[in-house]
Amino acid sequence: MKRIIDAHIHLEQYDEKDIVNIVSDNLVDALIAVSWDLDSCRRTRELAQQFPKVKPAYGYHPEQSIPAEKEIADLLSWMHDHQKEMIAIGEVGLPYYLRRKEDISLEPYIELLEQFIIRAKKWDKPIVLHAVYEDAPVVCSLLEQHSIEKAHFHWFKGDKKTVERMFRNGYYISVTPDVLYEEEIQKLVCQYPLDLLMAETDGPWPFEGPFSGTQTTPQMIHFSTGKIAELKKTRIEDIYSALYKNTLEIFSN
Repeated sequence: MKRIIDAHIHLEQYDEKDIVNIVSDNLVDALIAVSWDLDSCRRTRELAQQFPKVKPAYGYHPEQSIPAEKEIADLLSWMHDHQKEMIAIGEVGLPYYLRRKEDISLEPYIELLEQFIIRAKKWDKPIVLHAVYEDAPVVCSLLEQHSIEKAHFHWFKGDKKTVERMFRNGYYISVTPDVLYEEEIQKLVCQYPLDLLMAETDGPWPFEGPFSGTQTTPQMIHFSTGKIAELKKTRIEDIYSALYKNTLEIFSN
C-alpha cells in the first residue's frame, strides 16, 4: 500500500482515542479536516495545533438551520483572524438533503455561500463544497461569477451535463468508499478525469457494503484506490500517485 491523503474528514467528530489512532497511521500523510460551525472550527484548530498531519478547513455545513446574523458575523470574523493557518474554506454549500425533510428557502443559503466564496477569492484559498444533484449547477454559477478556480466538490453526485461543466472548469471531486458498491459513483469515476480526482472518507460517516458495521477510517481509502484503478483500467500504483498529487495541488497555498 502507498501513502495517502484523506481529502475530506470531520476529524473533530471522532472520540479522542480514535483521533489518535487515525493520526498515528503511518500511511496517512495528511487529513483535510473540515468544520461544521464555529465551535467545530475551534475544535478542528486545536487538533491542527496538536497534530501536524491535520490540515484545517473552516466553514459552516449547509445541512443545518441557517445561523442568525450575529453567528454569521462571528464566524466570518473568526475565519478572518485565522485565515493564514487554514488550508481551505469548508465545508460549505447548499442544503440538498435538509430540503427533502423541511420546507426551507434556499436563498439565505445561497447568500451565505456567496460570502464564503468571496472570502475564498480574497484570501486565495480552495473552497470545499457540499453541492449535489440540482444544487451543483447553482454553485457552479457562483464559482464562475467570482472566477474561483480551486473548488473541491466532495462526495459529488450529479447529472452528466453538470459533471462535464465541472471538469471543464477544472473543479476537483473526491470519492468515498461507497465507490465499491454504488453504481452511480462508479459511473462518475469512469467519466471524471483522473487528474481531477481525490479520495476521501467523510468520516465518521458510516458506509455499507463491505464496510457495514465498521468504523470509518482513512484506511478505507486503500480499498477505494483499488476500485478506482479497476474502473479506470489503470495500474493501482498510478492511481495512488494521481490521487496524492491532485490533493497536494488543490490544497497547496
